[in-house]
Amino acid sequence: MRTPGPLRIVATFALLTLIWGTTWAAIRVSLEGFPPFTGVAVRFAVAGVLLLVYMRLTGVGFARTANERRIWIVNTALSFCASYGVVYWSEQYVPSGLASILFATFPLFVALLAHFALPGDRLTPVKVAGILLGFAGVAVIFSEDFARLGGRQVAVASLVMLASPIVSAVASVSAKRWGRGIHPFSMTAIPMAAAAVVMGGLAAVVERGRPITFGPRPVAAMLYLAIPGSAVTFSLYYWLMAHMPATKLSLIAYTIPVVAVVVGVLFMREPVTARMLVGGLLVMAGVAIAARP
Repeated sequence: MRTPGPLRIVATFALLTLIWGTTWAAIRVSLEGFPPFTGVAVRFAVAGVLLLVYMRLTGVGFARTANERRIWIVNTALSFCASYGVVYWSEQYVPSGLASILFATFPLFVALLAHFALPGDRLTPVKVAGILLGFAGVAVIFSEDFARLGGRQVAVASLVMLASPIVSAVASVSAKRWGRGIHPFSMTAIPMAAAAVVMGGLAAVVERGRPITFGPRPVAAMLYLAIPGSAVTFSLYYWLMAHMPATKLSLIAYTIPVVAVVVGVLFMREPVTARMLVGGLLVMAGVAIAARP
């Protein structure tokens, strides 16, 4: 595999930050028309089909190895069903900027899991200090009374939201361990299509009777989430994973909240409190320390 130049890696990293940083607000807009699990199913149905068609047209095939099947199962269950199911449900109540800050704990969980699963990513005293600092930031956020952010329901949903970075970290470390030599499209297309089926079935049961509104705002948001926000970004993410250490790549969760909070404040008129900002800064400082080589 030809090693890409640093400029190409940095440009790809920046593009992922910009797109994923704006998807947090786009999810809230899509929820104006689609119930959460229905939204996840539609998003990944569109993205999965587009990727499968593209693979067919370009001749990209499947290795069908045991590791590839493991990646399909893990990404379907954790990266797309569990993680995004939690995010979409939580964002019914949690401001998009706060949701992105809570997800920014993702690299901290990656660092913990990588110590046990990846020989080249061991914990050091400095990494442990970063992890503790990051979780101190989470504690500061949850010391908020949440009155300005929407009350107790927001606090409960924020706590549920922390399940998303945990399961995503498991999926990311698994992909790094078993994903060598597997095409990025294979790691995304099949799991996305499978997740659409699973989440569609779940939505049919738990969201029966909830209306779907095909207004211009939610439909535009859904298309943005499905195409650039999923089909393009996840393929690029797994391409980067082949060329960057898992812990360093997880730094993307450190840059995304900056974009997400700015977009939430400017375009969604979301509230921001002092403790939320201080806690977010502590989380990102902890991530920066924990992800040091």
